[in-house]
Amino acid sequence: MRHGRAGKKLGRVTAHRWALFRNLLTALFQHERITTTEGKAKAVRGLADHMITLAKRETLHARRQALALVPDETVVKKLFDTVAARYAERHGGYTRIIKAGRRPGDSAPLVLMELVDRPETPKAKKEKGKDAKGDKAPRGKKEKAAAAAS
Repeated sequence: MRHGRAGKKLGRVTAHRWALFRNLLTALFQHERITTTEGKAKAVRGLADHMITLAKRETLHARRQALALVPDETVVKKLFDTVAARYAERHGGYTRIIKAGRRPGDSAPLVLMELVDRPETPKAKKEKGKDAKGDKAPRGKKEKAAAAAS
């Protein structure tokens, strides 16, 4: 039984697990939404909330603590400048985990992990079968032959 055992090991040694957490945190704060497995998202959720709490302090010591866990300076700058300002009035619960089905290869449960209250950025949809200029996209040999036959 696991009584009194905090945290999940995720089948990795300590150094590999912390490297995974650093990569997930960097991607989460850079893109504000990531797709990962449910176990990884639940394991990194507390660290993500702690990083935002550090960013809300806005001290040099807090910035250095954040840089120890997220080694990308541009991501830490974004975390301290924009993300922390967005959650100034919030007292925790900065992340959301949404179930997103199962991964085709191994049927692992996938989730979307995102920052709460993140600004939505609509992407321009490309029309199917056409490129950016509005002309038809180039066809392959089989498509050209079928088009010529009809």
